[in-house]
Amino acid sequence: MDTMQSRTIDSAKLDTLVGRVVSDLSAGYGGVMVSLGHRLGLYKAMADRGPLTSREIATRARCAERYVREWLNSQVAGGYVTYHAVSGTYELTPEQAFVLANEDSPVFIPNAWATPASMWADEEKAVEAFRTGAGIPWGDHDGRLFCGVASFYRNAYRASLVPEWLPALDGVVEKLKAGALVADVGCGHGHSTVLMAQAFPNSRFHGFDTHEKSVDEAREVAGEAGVSDRASFSTARAETYPGTGYDLICFFDCLHDMGNPVAAATHAAKALAKDGTVMLVEPFANDRVEDNISPVGRLYYAASTTICCAHAISDGGHIVLGAQAGEARLKHVFRKAGFTRFRKAMQTPFNLILEARL
Repeated sequence: MDTMQSRTIDSAKLDTLVGRVVSDLSAGYGGVMVSLGHRLGLYKAMADRGPLTSREIATRARCAERYVREWLNSQVAGGYVTYHAVSGTYELTPEQAFVLANEDSPVFIPNAWATPASMWADEEKAVEAFRTGAGIPWGDHDGRLFCGVASFYRNAYRASLVPEWLPALDGVVEKLKAGALVADVGCGHGHSTVLMAQAFPNSRFHGFDTHEKSVDEAREVAGEAGVSDRASFSTARAETYPGTGYDLICFFDCLHDMGNPVAAATHAAKALAKDGTVMLVEPFANDRVEDNISPVGRLYYAASTTICCAHAISDGGHIVLGAQAGEARLKHVFRKAGFTRFRKAMQTPFNLILEARL
C-alpha cells in the first residue's frame, strides 16, 4: 500500500491548505487581469471619477463593454474595485487608485506583474537549470523581467532613497550636497542613479551594469530627466569598473545576483575614497529560514530560485547568496573584503539598507 495513502489525513489541515492553494491560483489569474487593466487604461479611466457604469468605463478607455464588464467583475471579486449593487456601478476608491492607477505611487503594483510573467515564459530554462546545475544569465531572460524589476523598485526608490535612506548613512548627504563622486554598481535602468543626480546637482554619478540594453535604457532615463551632464552610464563588471576615489559606492538590490560578491566588495574597497561609504540595499530578510515565512519571503525566495541564484551560478557561482541572504551573511562578505565597519542603517518591509566603511 502507498505509504502516503495509508497516512491519516487531517481534514482541517487539508481544507486550510487547499484554501491557500486556491487563493494563490486566484491571485495568479488576478495578475493577468491587473496587467490588462493597466495596459488598457481601465484603472486610469476610473480614477477620481466616482461610481461609473461598465459602459461609461469602456467608453472612457475605448474598449468593448462586454469585456470590460467581465473584467470589472473579476476586480470586484478580488477586492480591487468597489461595486455598488443598487446602482450597478463600479468605483475605484482613493486607496485602490493609489495602488493601481497612480504610476508615481510608492505602492503602484501593475508593472510588477511583468516579473512573474517572465518567470513563466522562462520555465523551460529553469527546468533545464535544475536538472543540469547550469546558470541562466540575466540577459537570457524574457524581456519583461527587466521592465518588471525596474518598475517594482523604481517607485520605492523614488519615495525613500533621497528622503530616508541616504540620510540614514553617516555624513553622506553632506558630501553629496558639496560635490561627491558616486558609483552605482549594477544600476539596471538607472532609476536610482538619476534620482540621486536630480537631488544633488553638485555631485557626479557613474552607473555600471553588465547588461548592455539596460545601460542604453539608463542613458535614455537620464536624458529625459535632464541629468546627462552629471550622470553617465557604461557597461562594466562589479569587479572591474573604472575609477577610484569614490565617496559613495552603491549596490541597489544586485549584490546577491553576483557570482563573486566578495570580489565585488573587494573592488569597492580599492575604488573607495579613504573616508568613503558603501551603501548596500538588499531585499529584506532575516538571517534564518524559519524567520522568513511570510508573503514577502515567499516572493523573494521564488524570484531568487529562477533569477538571482540562476544568474549568480552563470556568473561563476563562487558564492550564491540568493535574494534572502540576510544581514549576517552580507556582513561576512564585506568583512572578507577588508571592511571594518558594517551596520544596518534602516529597514523597510522590502529592503535592508546597510552601510559599510573601511
